[in-house]
Amino acid sequence: MDNKFSQIIEQLKKLKNTNLFHKDFLLTWEKSQDELMQIFYVAEALKYLHDNNISSKCFDSGLAVSLFRDNSTRTRFSYASAANLLGLEIQDLDEKKSQIAHGETVRETANMISFLTDMIGIRDDMYLGEGDAYQREVGEALDYGYETGILNQRPGIINLQSDIDHPTQTMADFLHLINQFGSIENLKGKKVAMTWAYSPSYGKPLSVPQGVIGLFTRFGMNVEIAYPEGYDIIPEVMDIASNNAKQSGGSFKKVDSMDDAFKNADIVYPKSWAPFTVMQERTTLLKANDTKGLENLEKKCLAQNANFKDWECTEEKMKLTKNGKALYMHCLPADISNVSCEEGEVAETVFDRYRIPLYNQAGYKPYIIASMMFNNKFKNPAILLDKLFKENIKRVKG
Repeated sequence: MDNKFSQIIEQLKKLKNTNLFHKDFLLTWEKSQDELMQIFYVAEALKYLHDNNISSKCFDSGLAVSLFRDNSTRTRFSYASAANLLGLEIQDLDEKKSQIAHGETVRETANMISFLTDMIGIRDDMYLGEGDAYQREVGEALDYGYETGILNQRPGIINLQSDIDHPTQTMADFLHLINQFGSIENLKGKKVAMTWAYSPSYGKPLSVPQGVIGLFTRFGMNVEIAYPEGYDIIPEVMDIASNNAKQSGGSFKKVDSMDDAFKNADIVYPKSWAPFTVMQERTTLLKANDTKGLENLEKKCLAQNANFKDWECTEEKMKLTKNGKALYMHCLPADISNVSCEEGEVAETVFDRYRIPLYNQAGYKPYIIASMMFNNKFKNPAILLDKLFKENIKRVKG
């Protein structure tokens, strides 16, 4: 067996505190550290198989249903790629073309789409206080369907982004860091600047910054979150990050200046988001279908954003980082000044310099999602991965 692949399998076998089999993946902080490690190792193994033209198909049939209640490029295609990698067929649920538009209940929809379904991926990030709750309601409906014999198997649920967390994104981000810095051990003590950045749009979800601070603090990193006054995130997630840091030997603090956060940082993650209170108000207006109210809120928020145009990741700010060479990260798409907008989150020169690592960062997401699927459906992933490797069935023939 190849040395790298055998090392991954051996590391998988050493993990003890794991229980991912038939468990939904909704929030990273609901999983043990060993469970997070298992997701990373399986993702690395699946990437190895694909890189070496070895098939990782472990399903003869079955559906992976996706439900996107918000727009998506990377996550949508990553989910489809992950399903296909394992042998599942993707089926997108368009609510406008379903009976949901005619008042079909969550319980009914969840069961009707699940008769031959193995996985359900859900993105529901537009309504603060609703997305995570909706994913759990779907889960409860599936439990009911399985327990009453309606379904012969209970599909697993993967959070493709909620109002609280974006685990497929932040897990891909962290796997990128593991590979950039060589190991998880090498990430301990590294400073991460998760900062708000100016955007000429409003209403960007809170789930990426919340997901970053909720995950990176699990592994002994020194995480600083920076945002202007009034741009708070969900308070409970701040508490989770603080507690994580105490347990992992890292640190977590909030600062008021982008410059302060960037100083001596090893990693910077400048990303715009809407204030917590704005997202609360926006949710109320969206649910009430108040178009005029939403227009007024947008105008108010854009005017507020304009007060902080200096919160941009510029060459000058990058010079403040450790040796001026911090790794720049973004979940994409970034608001690039003079490219996608006049003024935005990041200077064109900074973005262009990090374009390849940014694309590599995004490239880990299909493997993270595939790993979540794999771990949900197979109780002993190390045994199955070893079998796939030894069978050596070529993905591309010839």
